[in-house]
Amino acid sequence: MAIRIQIPTPLRPYAGHKSSVEVEAATVGEALDALAGRHPELRRQLYGEDGRLRSFVGVFLNQDDVRHLQREATPVTDRDVLTIVPSVAGGKDTAVDAETARQAAMRGGKVEQPLSHEEIRRYSRHLILPEVGLEGQVKLKQARVLLVGAGGLGSPLALYLAAAGVGTLGLVDFDVVDESNLQRQVLHGTSAVGLPKLESARQRIRDINPNVTVETHETRLSSANALDLVKRYDLVADGTDNFPTRYLVNDACVLTGKPNVYGSIFRFEGQASVFAHADGPCYRCLYAEPPPPGLVPSCAEGGVLGVLPGVIGLIQATEAIKLILGKGEPLVGRLLLYDALAMSFRELKLKKDPACPVCGTNPTIRELIDYEAFCGLGPETHEAATGVPEITAPELAARVARGDELLVLDVREP
Repeated sequence: MAIRIQIPTPLRPYAGHKSSVEVEAATVGEALDALAGRHPELRRQLYGEDGRLRSFVGVFLNQDDVRHLQREATPVTDRDVLTIVPSVAGGKDTAVDAETARQAAMRGGKVEQPLSHEEIRRYSRHLILPEVGLEGQVKLKQARVLLVGAGGLGSPLALYLAAAGVGTLGLVDFDVVDESNLQRQVLHGTSAVGLPKLESARQRIRDINPNVTVETHETRLSSANALDLVKRYDLVADGTDNFPTRYLVNDACVLTGKPNVYGSIFRFEGQASVFAHADGPCYRCLYAEPPPPGLVPSCAEGGVLGVLPGVIGLIQATEAIKLILGKGEPLVGRLLLYDALAMSFRELKLKKDPACPVCGTNPTIRELIDYEAFCGLGPETHEAATGVPEITAPELAARVARGDELLVLDVREP
């Protein structure tokens, strides 16, 4: 019967650089022997001179360590997956000189725009990766990424994309740094409290990598400016925290043909995906309509674990880099769910909706709309949805001036 064996990165050079191999076997031992027979160089990595499986090589059948089953005699079936997990130390922290990094990078072929000696030293760990190399690092240098939001998700996005050498980062935000931000928005520090987030972000990014150009857009992303902003960049990373902007980002990306690297967080859980990419689905294919106002609380109302946006933001940064390099399998048509309390990841399949109003077969949305009204946040729609009447500040001032007997209850956050 056929069984799939997952090959880890350190062992792939000995297995034809394959990530998985299918073999015919009835037991774990037969499967490993068939794998080693097909790739002889792998046998020395798996087995010692005594013919026994090396102690620093773990073998798991599905989720169970075979040492706690019947070891190599453990039977396998067609639906089983065998995973090899060798010990990995991370490598000795030795210096990689510029010439060594340059020579390793040049193995990938010719590129039009070389890197400076300083950049070669800075990105040396990238350059010795065959999947990146000089050509990939130049792609990163030439890339333009727009980050919508410089808060919880925008922080790890900005920090790691800058460190990776993404040449131009566009930041859209209009908020100032508050003490309550510092628990999770690691782009900012205590000394930045009271500063505009964009100024704080610019200083931090400059310190991380002075080679990165930071383009700041101190404005609220709206239907009036979104298309013009998005079309200037290669892809967009969505770090928003409200539904109107999330639908606005999605529609702007679909209409301009730019990938939308999506992330969202709440309390202890997060989501990540890549929308509006080639033939993949968009955000509306997953959520055709937003929830009614007030049904889903914000992080300010429901709270958020401080490290959660770090995890989801790093996933977004990883997806952005993969898209720029054209490597790996991006989260297109896949929704990644993360539960911090359970420390678990789940993956769900997504499909493009032919009836989607913005990316479907016959789209009805061909230009940006009023997203506040769409999400039920206008004065009239809010009152209709909640039954709670609203008045404007001038109307309240007029009633106070008339001497009306009023009780004003302030329920805002500090």
